Amino acid sequence: MNAVWSWIRPHIGQLLWGVLFLFLGATALRWWVGPQVQTEAVQRRDLLQTVVASGRVETPHRVDIGAQITGTVARVPVAEGQVVKAGDVLIELASTELESAQRQAEQAVMQAKGRLRQLNDLQGPVVQQTLRQAQASLDAARASGQRNLALFEQGFIGQAALDESHKALALAEAQVLAAQKQVASTQAGGAEHSLATGAVAEAQANAEGVRAKARYAVIKVPVSGQLIGRSVEVGDVVQAGKVLMTLSPEGATQLVVQIDEKNLRWIALGQQALASADAYPQQKFKAQVAYINPGINAQTGAVEVKLDVSEPVQTLRQDMTVSVDLVVARKAQVLALQVGHVNDINGPAPWVWLRDAGHAVRRPVRLGLRGGAWVEVLDGLREGDAVITSPIALREGQRVRAQP
Repeated sequence: MNAVWSWIRPHIGQLLWGVLFLFLGATALRWWVGPQVQTEAVQRRDLLQTVVASGRVETPHRVDIGAQITGTVARVPVAEGQVVKAGDVLIELASTELESAQRQAEQAVMQAKGRLRQLNDLQGPVVQQTLRQAQASLDAARASGQRNLALFEQGFIGQAALDESHKALALAEAQVLAAQKQVASTQAGGAEHSLATGAVAEAQANAEGVRAKARYAVIKVPVSGQLIGRSVEVGDVVQAGKVLMTLSPEGATQLVVQIDEKNLRWIALGQQALASADAYPQQKFKAQVAYINPGINAQTGAVEVKLDVSEPVQTLRQDMTVSVDLVVARKAQVLALQVGHVNDINGPAPWVWLRDAGHAVRRPVRLGLRGGAWVEVLDGLREGDAVITSPIALREGQRVRAQP
C-alpha cells in the first residue's frame, strides 16, 4: 500500500489532469451527439370530432291543469311523480250544489217538453174543433142572412131584422178568423208553437250548461304522461284558471343543451350524439339534433340546441341534468398527431419539433379536424416523420439522439 501511494504522490497532478480531460471529452461528446429525445411517428388513424355540452331533459311541451269552476277540493287520488293515463281522475270538487242545480235544470226541461206536448196533443185539437164550430156557425149565419134578404125584399120583415142578420154574419166571420189564427198559432211554425219549442231548447241548453259544470267538478287526465307538479290538497278552495297540477305528456323526450357559439359552425340538423344523465353516467343513449336556435344568448355567448332521444329511456326524468357528446365530424385514415405534441396549437402558427437527420428542426404545421387527444395534420408533416415529444429545451438545428 505504501508502495502504491509512493508511486501516486509524484504523479497526482498528471492523474487529475487526465480525469479532467476525460470529463471534458465526455461532455464534448454529449454536446456533439446531442441529448436523447423521445419521438413519435406521424401515423394515419380515424378521427372523430365531438362537441361536449351539458343541458337538461325536457318534453316538447307541458300541460298545466286547473279547475274551470270555483269549488272545494273533495279528493285528490294521485301523487306527484305518478304516471297517469288519459281519463284518470286527478281532482274531485265537492258537487252537492251542482247536483241540485242539475236536477232543477232537468225538471225545467221536463216542464217545457210537457208544455209542448200539451200544445200538440190537447190545445191543438181543441182549437181545431173550435174552428169547425165557428165555420158551422158562419155557414148558418150566411144561410139565415140570405133568407132574411129574400123576406125583406118580399116585405115580410123590416130593416131592423135584416140588420140583425148582417150583424150575426159578421160575428160568425170574425169567430172563424179568430179560430183560424188559433189553429195557425198552435201548428208548427206558429207563434205559440214556436214559443213552446224555444222554451224546450232554452231549458235543454241550460241543463247542458249545468251538466257541463257538474262534469267540471271531476278533473281528469287529458293525455297520458307523468305528473311533475302538484299544488293542491283536500279541503283547498280553488279558483277557476289556477294551475293545480303540471303534466309531462308521453312522447318524444328532448335534451336541451347550450353550445358555445364558437362551435356553432360544426352543428347541423340530424347529427348524432351520445348522451347520459348525470344521475346514471354509465347508461349511454342515442340522441339526434332536431332544432338549432337561430339566435345567440348575448349574456352567455351560447346557442340553444335541442336533441330528440331516439328510443325511450326509463331512467330519464323531467329537468334531469345530462351530458352530451355531439359527433360533428369524422374522417378516416388521416395523418394525425397527439394534441400535446403540438406547440401553440390554438395560435395562428402551430409548430412541432421534428427529428430530421439527427437534428432538431422546428416545423410549422397546418392542422385540421381535432378529435379528442388527436389532431389532423393537413400540411407540414409526412407519414412516418419523427416528432419530438420530450419536454426539453431545444435549439433549431441542435443534434439530438433518439432514445433506444
